[in-house]
Amino acid sequence: MSESTVRDKVLFGLAGFAAILLTWNLHTIFLVMPDELNQGAIWRIFFFHVPAALLGLTGFGLGMIFSLTYLFTNNLRYDAIAESIIEVALVFAAVNLVTGSIWARIIWGIWWAWDARLTSMLVCWLIFAGYLMLRRAIDEPTQRARLSAVVSIFGAVDVVIVWKSIEWWRTQHPAPVLSIRNGGGMDPGMESTMYWNLLALFCFAVVLVMVRMRQARISQEIDSLRRLAHSY
Repeated sequence: MSESTVRDKVLFGLAGFAAILLTWNLHTIFLVMPDELNQGAIWRIFFFHVPAALLGLTGFGLGMIFSLTYLFTNNLRYDAIAESIIEVALVFAAVNLVTGSIWARIIWGIWWAWDARLTSMLVCWLIFAGYLMLRRAIDEPTQRARLSAVVSIFGAVDVVIVWKSIEWWRTQHPAPVLSIRNGGGMDPGMESTMYWNLLALFCFAVVLVMVRMRQARISQEIDSLRRLAHSY
């Protein structure tokens, strides 16, 4: 069995598992769980807002690691992996910002507040959006990979700021509610559902990264053929 065949089987298997699990989670979130006492029905956005944040920030961190690996090895494969992960992470970070704004509109009465967590997350999103714009602006692969790696490392610093912001600055954003954070805590049934949905979205993210890596590999092959043609 070829490597391509195995990769396709893993891709379709993950996609199927993610779809089934996400369907079950949606049933649980919208049809089984009751409204929250103080927030009503809008609290269900939590099950997408928090996983999107975790996946986005984790993806940015992984992208930085692969960018550093490229700088040490000069292997463009690692640069392609970093690009693929960061591109998918940026989508989840955007989902986090959008769902957060919707949640804020219902609970706070405003779409946006220049809160420490919200502002630092927006800055993080802008940095990595700039990362992708930089890649589109540079044609030479080695220079593109090197400069992109620098931006990725710079952006990873803000990831730490986003993660710790609600501990360093007590502003409008609520305190941590998950048990993995100091001082957090919520109903075990609600928290377990959030983790199941995180797993479903994680599998979906892996599928997107695998698809994006395949596109990046084809793009690198096209670039190699183009440079070879220009050399003649």
